[in-house]
Amino acid sequence: MSEKLKVGILGATGMVGQRFIALLEHHPWFEVVTVAASPRSAGKTYAEAVGDRWKMDTPMPEAVKDLIVYNVNEVEQVASTVDFVFSAVDMTKDEIKAIEEAYAKTETPVVSNNSAHRWTPDVPMVVPEINPEHMQVIDFQRKRLGIARGFVAVKPNCSIQSYAPVLTAWKAFEPYEVVATTYQAISGAGKTFRDWPEMMGNIIPYIGGEEEKSEKEPLRIWGEIRDGVIVPAESPVITCQCIRVPVLNGHTAAVFVKFKKKPTKEQLIDKLVTFRGIPQELNLPSAPKQFIQYLEEENRPQVSLDVDYENGMGISVGRIREDSVYDWKFIGLSHNTVRGAAGGAILCAELLKAQGYIEKK
Repeated sequence: MSEKLKVGILGATGMVGQRFIALLEHHPWFEVVTVAASPRSAGKTYAEAVGDRWKMDTPMPEAVKDLIVYNVNEVEQVASTVDFVFSAVDMTKDEIKAIEEAYAKTETPVVSNNSAHRWTPDVPMVVPEINPEHMQVIDFQRKRLGIARGFVAVKPNCSIQSYAPVLTAWKAFEPYEVVATTYQAISGAGKTFRDWPEMMGNIIPYIGGEEEKSEKEPLRIWGEIRDGVIVPAESPVITCQCIRVPVLNGHTAAVFVKFKKKPTKEQLIDKLVTFRGIPQELNLPSAPKQFIQYLEEENRPQVSLDVDYENGMGISVGRIREDSVYDWKFIGLSHNTVRGAAGGAILCAELLKAQGYIEKK
């Protein structure tokens, strides 16, 4: 009998669900034993349900091909087969909230890639290197839901990964005003160029809901637990524009920052390359050894060269320059479906296991 924790993937046939399955293929702690999706996929093998829609660069793992897809709405049945689940379901926000809480109430922890619970006050939204202490709010969530083992935890939006860690590393210099423009890959919409040929050679200056998430979610990550809920920070003030660009994977950010304390370029770079968190200290399986790298070349970071840094779990930064209006500006790059989605959620689950929140049933 495997000592690995038994994992279910909710929304297993979609792009993020597929990324979960690809990343978990050889995971030392977790084993995918259950896949669940919409009723139209239920009863088929996973290979049949996905068909020709497998979107990863690597082949579909043999271990999942013959798994029979469960109906994701049959909560008790799915929950009975696993120790915890990753959620990447494609539903309305209200439906996602309801189904994730339903799984939690079966005493099954839910680690979600979805946005539905990101502003539920007692649901932790965590980048493990930045705010691991927010997992403590789970104790209050369990009291509210009347459960002992289950919970919902989420990771933040993919768009903030290329600049929120950088601003966190620079916290000592007190950033107070930030302007960010993100150039976001089409996989963030669950698409490839085969699905979305009109994106070839095109830019779309609008991504629904993305700018509000990009401005507000970092403040929740930098917040604190008070009276059993997470209270967002009040600064820095962030304003953002989000643009869809013809790139498959990788979100790039162009960012301008004002600081209360005036750092030198050397100080800024030093804070980036020495920044470490609990995942690095605990040597968690998915944790990048070097969370943030600084690239000296004027034409870096580039998606084609740098998006897979640290297996897609690291952040690449370049072009730190003094600015004529703001104090400093930089370019950041992160992998949106690895660090920004499935990989970030897997790292959250590893942290939760290390903290004792996820155990065998």
